[in-house]
Amino acid sequence: MDSFTLFNWALLLMTFGLMLYLGYLSSRRMHKDDAAGFLVAGRSLGAFVGAGTIVATGFSGWGFMGSPGVTYQFGAIEVLGNFFFAPAMVIAVLYFARFMQRKAIEMGSNTIPEYIGQSHGGGAMGRVLQAVSAIITVVLLLVFLTSQIKAVGLLGASWLGIELDQSAMLMVGVIILYTMLGGLAAVAWTDTIMVWGMALAAVIIVIQMLTTIDVNEWESGLNAIDPELLNPTNGAHYGASRGNVFLVLPYAFLFAAVLPFMAIRFLAFKPEVKLHKVGIYVAVLGGLLSLIPLVGLYVRVKLPGLADPDSAMPVYLEQFMHPAIQGVITLFIIFAMKSTANSLLHTVASSVSHDLRLAIFAERQPSARRVLGLNRAAVLVLGVLALLMMLYAPPFMLSWLGILGTGTLLASLIGPVFISTFWQGSAWGALAAMLGGFFTSGYMMLFADVGWLIGPLTGCVVSSALYIGVTLVGRSHRAHARHPNASFPDHPA
Repeated sequence: MDSFTLFNWALLLMTFGLMLYLGYLSSRRMHKDDAAGFLVAGRSLGAFVGAGTIVATGFSGWGFMGSPGVTYQFGAIEVLGNFFFAPAMVIAVLYFARFMQRKAIEMGSNTIPEYIGQSHGGGAMGRVLQAVSAIITVVLLLVFLTSQIKAVGLLGASWLGIELDQSAMLMVGVIILYTMLGGLAAVAWTDTIMVWGMALAAVIIVIQMLTTIDVNEWESGLNAIDPELLNPTNGAHYGASRGNVFLVLPYAFLFAAVLPFMAIRFLAFKPEVKLHKVGIYVAVLGGLLSLIPLVGLYVRVKLPGLADPDSAMPVYLEQFMHPAIQGVITLFIIFAMKSTANSLLHTVASSVSHDLRLAIFAERQPSARRVLGLNRAAVLVLGVLALLMMLYAPPFMLSWLGILGTGTLLASLIGPVFISTFWQGSAWGALAAMLGGFFTSGYMMLFADVGWLIGPLTGCVVSSALYIGVTLVGRSHRAHARHPNASFPDHPA
């Protein structure tokens, strides 16, 4: 083991200690009998921490590992698509978070599946909705978590000089420990520290690239390899049309506003938090992190023959950075991937230990201390399960697997989470929307060659139509049942 590898290990162990300490502090601040503290951080997140955890979770493994690989493969169109995430997150914070936050406080919702069930009437049907949305969340986010674990494992293995399975077990083990200790509060505080390291890494990377290659040389080199890299005639992985890339903006907005591991942050804000401050922090951090995919174009010019596009970032760090700087930046990138992995793990664990428990065993009222123990046990079990899924999964492209999980979940939940903010549907409409979105997006992502966004967005359209249509049909039938012989005017008062 050389001196730089020892330096990397020292950095890693030091930051592991910091994360575990933050988890310990969060557990001390969280009452031992307070399950809501574990699930929504006691609704204690301020503007700085709230923005930090939103951006860290949104711009993570796919941002530092997936998107450079996609850019290497498909060109600058991925750089443009990546830039839409920052404004989309700002819009979600400014125009969606407050409504959802207030409604969740009124109902006492501590998870997104619980929010869905309570906002659609509660009762037996509300528990069905809570259970179905929880099951869909667990299945699809475990898929996404698998990609995150692979990403952090690959980078950690090359950085520390160990095998993939050893690296993945090390990283996931620490995530499990501090998430078990402090719940969402620990996740949010560690995310906030991570995201500023991520932003610093982005600045260093951009400076290195711009000082080692002339922009004109960069352009001519890419055009010599393939003119499609800078001037595409189609949308590449986004679909047949170049304009499909602009669909990233609505997709990214819904990503931030609807997906449970993102939207749960809105429920965890302090009631008095100033959302415009959150938006400013999100804009600054998101703008910096949007520069990362340029690495893919840089490596494509310097090393055009990579067999695995997803290795673009590790190869860039290994060949174009001083080993000491490489170690620090790699640590920040590992931060990025862990920031989403911990959020996914917390969300799927909450869906099992909280949502499925309430939906199936509503009549049972265990002690709050026992509930907290169940929450923590779920983190451990599902963390180990996700690790095993990664170790035995067939080869896949990181970004594609991430969109399969998040895009299909987005299509499933858009109706009962987003459409319901301005048009309240029925419980049956919510159920139809979740199932319709799930099967539509899942089928198109797996079996239809239509691009990475068309499937999820088509699922969103189908889900929204079912949410509204089934609700209207149900209301019409109920009105007819109450007044079978009545004649209704076209425009009732």
